[in-house]
Amino acid sequence: MKTVFVTVGTTSFDELIVTLTSNECVKALIDRGYTDMVLQVGRGSVVPGPEICSGLTLQVFRFKDSISEDIRQADLIISHAGAGSCLEALGANKPLLVVVNDKLMDNHQLELAKQLQADSHLIYCTCSTLSQTLKDMDLSLLTTYTPGEPQNFALFLDKAIGLV
Repeated sequence: MKTVFVTVGTTSFDELIVTLTSNECVKALIDRGYTDMVLQVGRGSVVPGPEICSGLTLQVFRFKDSISEDIRQADLIISHAGAGSCLEALGANKPLLVVVNDKLMDNHQLELAKQLQADSHLIYCTCSTLSQTLKDMDLSLLTTYTPGEPQNFALFLDKAIGLV
């Protein structure tokens, strides 16, 4: 069994849920060997039923206190481009496909996704390119994300203001 976990965080990203549960995306996932999909739909108005993804076992929920277990059990994470969701997935050392919501104004999420892809930590796309990305992506090219060391920054600040 291979599981894909999809998260939109606390937002509403119905376009991602609709696109991902389309026949084309479901087929691409099945062709890659995925058998289960877990959707975290947040505040969205689209809540697919289990029959929508023929060939995949589907679980859907809005929110949980923690999605850490869903991330841990996933073989692939598909996420909106929120910094918290990206960092949690990368911190778990899971392959990550980020879908940028290109309908947002002043989209800082795109900048984050571009940089993390340039550093080979994730692959990003938009809803319009999602099915092709699922077909073409090579997850073996991704590298482990090593989080920064915030204590070094704190020490730098302490020195800069004369506390140390």
